[in-house]
Amino acid sequence: MGTFTILLGGELIRTPRLERQIEGTRVIAADAGIGHARLLGIVPELWVGDFDSVPHALPDDLAAVPKTVFPAEKDKTDGELAIAEALDRGATSLILAGAFGGKRADHAFLHLALAVRLAEAGTTVMLTSGAQEGVPILPGEADFDYAGGTLFSVLGFSELSGLTVTGAKWPLDRVEVAFGSSLTISNEVRGRLGIALERGRALLLAHPYPLPES
Repeated sequence: MGTFTILLGGELIRTPRLERQIEGTRVIAADAGIGHARLLGIVPELWVGDFDSVPHALPDDLAAVPKTVFPAEKDKTDGELAIAEALDRGATSLILAGAFGGKRADHAFLHLALAVRLAEAGTTVMLTSGAQEGVPILPGEADFDYAGGTLFSVLGFSELSGLTVTGAKWPLDRVEVAFGSSLTISNEVRGRLGIALERGRALLLAHPYPLPES
C-alpha cells in the first residue's frame, strides 16, 4: 500500500522539491527510467520493460535490480507496465517521474492521458520532471501549495463546465471552456491556488521550479 514512484524515460532534474516528494516511496523503473535512479541516488525494487533502451555502464546495485522482461512487440508501453506492477503491489498514489519530454511525444501524451484515467479510477497521480508538475483535475474542488508567481496552465481533455480558478492572476468564475481553447493557458499563482470543476476532465500543469533562461 502507499505511494510508488515510477521512473519513466522522459526528462528529469533533481530538485529539493522532488527529493521531498519521493522520500519514503517505493520505486519501480520502466526501461530507460533506470537512469533516473542513478540521478536520484535510489535503488528501485523492480525494473520492467523490453530493455531496448538500457543506459550503459550502470552501477552494480542498479544492474542487479530484479527485472521483469517483456517482448518488444507488446500492447502496453514500458511505463504502463510499470504502473500496472505498482497497482498490483497495492499502490494508492503514484508519482510519475520523467513523464514529460524525452524522444517520444506519443509516450509523453500517453502519460498525461493515463494520469487522468487513473485519477478517475481513484488513484492519486502526479507527473513530474522535477521542474514541471502535472495533476489531474476532475469534477470537485482542490487546492495547491505552489508559491506565488508559479506559472500554471489548465489543459482540458474535454469541454470543461463550471471551471473556477482562485488565487491566480487571472481568476475564473464558473466558466465554460471549449475543448482546445487557450483560455486556461499561462496563468500565474497569486495566493493559495484553488481549482473547482463541475464537469469535464483536465490536467493542471505547473512550473514550481523554473529553469534558468538560456
